[in-house]
Amino acid sequence: MKHLVASCLLVLAAAGPASAHPGVGIVMDRRGNVFYTDLVHVWRIAPDGSKSVAVRDVHTHELAIDSLGNLFGEDSEYLGNDSYRHRIWRRGPDGRIADVVPWRDGFWRDYGFVRDPAGAMYWVQCPERRCEIRKRTPDGRTTVVAPGVRFNHPINWIAAGPDGSLYVVDGPDLRRISREGRVATVARNLGAHLMGMWPDNARNTVHVAVYGRNAVLRIGPDGRVVPVAQSPSPWAPSGVLVAPDGALWMLEYSTSNQARVRRIARSGRSRVF
Repeated sequence: MKHLVASCLLVLAAAGPASAHPGVGIVMDRRGNVFYTDLVHVWRIAPDGSKSVAVRDVHTHELAIDSLGNLFGEDSEYLGNDSYRHRIWRRGPDGRIADVVPWRDGFWRDYGFVRDPAGAMYWVQCPERRCEIRKRTPDGRTTVVAPGVRFNHPINWIAAGPDGSLYVVDGPDLRRISREGRVATVARNLGAHLMGMWPDNARNTVHVAVYGRNAVLRIGPDGRVVPVAQSPSPWAPSGVLVAPDGALWMLEYSTSNQARVRRIARSGRSRVF
């Protein structure tokens, strides 16, 4: 989220792109097109497996896609002298790209790339060093999710389930916030650097990319943790999605910050893009 993006840009300014935090953005539209970020461009993998640049020259960590096929992301830029700017863009199904939020100074603090089925967006904001999750409904109303709840660690990533619940990375733990605002711990001590998540109500599970374990974990409703995919060194997963056909799509980054996508079919057959 916002504070993780800020950390990424600080590292970029000091050490160059190879030291940046990986992106987590990987999404699929209703036509089966997969979009992912490599922190330089956003790429499209078509249903036939062909790959092309969908959005050129954008430094984005997260992606979102709506029911109409509109793709959303950010573009963050270091200006020097500890100064930054950003914009929010949208790519329509026809490939046209337009700004939702034009270039402005600083990091984005009031926009979310996590969306629920009702169209509400969510993001993390940390006023006075206390992180909270904010929600904005399509009519523009902004509220705090589960106000008063304290998390054990700074919130890195969140994901919305199809039922309107939220999953929150709280350090090495995964927590769930119900639509009614009740907070429960789903699983503890999953490893270092929990990143992208994919809640699946149909199967009543959530998949988590655990970068520090080089693995994608599937967590059941009873909290049982099952490793379902392992990334070979020097790769590690940062983002994940499960397609309607049951295939697992993994966004992987290498130790030199190169990005690739791997698809694992239900049969276990693997393909790298």
